[in-house]
Amino acid sequence: MATLQKRLAEIIPPLKDEIKGITKNHGDIKISEVSIAQAYGGMRGVKGMICDTSVVNPDAGLIVRGYPIMDLTEKLPEEIFYLLCTGELPDKAALKALQKEYSDRAKVGKYVWDVLEAMPKDSHPMCMLDTAVLVMERESEFRKEYDKGMRKEDYWKPMLEDSLNLLAKLPVIAAGIYRMRFNKGKRIGAKKDLDWGANYAHMLGIKDKTGNFAKLMQLYLTLHCDHEGGNVSAFSCHTVGSALSDAYYSVSAGLNGLAGPLHGLANQECLGWILETMKKFNGVPSEEDLYKFAWDTLNSGKVVPGYGHAVLRVTDPRFTAFLAFGKKYIPDDPVFQLVAKVFDVVPKVLAEQGKVKDPWPNVDAGSGALLYHYGMTEFPYYTVLFAVSRAMGMLSQLILNRAMGTAITRPKSVSTEWIKKQIPAS
Repeated sequence: MATLQKRLAEIIPPLKDEIKGITKNHGDIKISEVSIAQAYGGMRGVKGMICDTSVVNPDAGLIVRGYPIMDLTEKLPEEIFYLLCTGELPDKAALKALQKEYSDRAKVGKYVWDVLEAMPKDSHPMCMLDTAVLVMERESEFRKEYDKGMRKEDYWKPMLEDSLNLLAKLPVIAAGIYRMRFNKGKRIGAKKDLDWGANYAHMLGIKDKTGNFAKLMQLYLTLHCDHEGGNVSAFSCHTVGSALSDAYYSVSAGLNGLAGPLHGLANQECLGWILETMKKFNGVPSEEDLYKFAWDTLNSGKVVPGYGHAVLRVTDPRFTAFLAFGKKYIPDDPVFQLVAKVFDVVPKVLAEQGKVKDPWPNVDAGSGALLYHYGMTEFPYYTVLFAVSRAMGMLSQLILNRAMGTAITRPKSVSTEWIKKQIPAS
């Protein structure tokens, strides 16, 4: 039977040989220069690491293994994880095998729920998710095999086991946290016949007579799957994993980064601005009123959340995908209507202001409004959804880095005094 394990075993050896050849024969070629501004500015734009799972093209957006993300919106998240790991979309047999892996591994130990239930009732959902991941570290197959002793060439195999175990359990845990933290009642068990995203929607317990909320979850998990290796969550996970820490330690580190307001909280901030605007105008404002309000927002020293991106210089195609979903399934929803109207107005305002390089919306500008429509109004939980999806990217990168024997991350730091000495005397 075609399985992810079997396919990785086939493609990893030639990939390792290719990388060895590149570093041996062309290792001295320079691929980046670093300015003082970049050194102080979070290393933005510095080419200094390898990520083969996805790239972000400033003029095209997210490209997953050669596929523009808009070409993948009809795919299941399981297919996306297989693609991230292998560079190939699975055939029906491989997809079915992966779905069975998830189903067979989805049981969460009672001790995990005991820990979560012992946490303060007002704990942040991301803290709860991170705690659950970290407490499960005792189950790590990589740590067990490493402690027994194994060949470096085999490191990726228990890392894959950890990854499959973690991905299978994450929706179960995340849904359980939602119901526990927001008093939704007892946990809801998984269904054997549902895919990963639909099962997550089912376990959340949100009413879904049309099945469209399940479709939204599938789309959400696909669109947030990966975003190169340099974003805070992926890079944190990579750095910890480069020390041969197992998937639980590494993903926990990534989740800690994702929980930051500058990373994973953006969609709730975007929705908050939309709802604030509706409250101010007692509904959806006219384009003229929205234009003036956008200028008032900017002139007060604030930003319009969801507009602009550190890398992109076009409309984020993931926003385009969410916008298309909204127009298809909830065109009459007033919150979504305002999101669409903001897209028509705000880029013009930002272009007139002339202070931003990218006046176009990113993925966060639209996703919150869709969740809000289907009854998920608990803003602090939104980042958990992001985390479940982004785990696919973090874990696929860990598997590949473990297979390639990627070196421990250790960039050289310099002092401000050293920087001052590099500046020519005037």
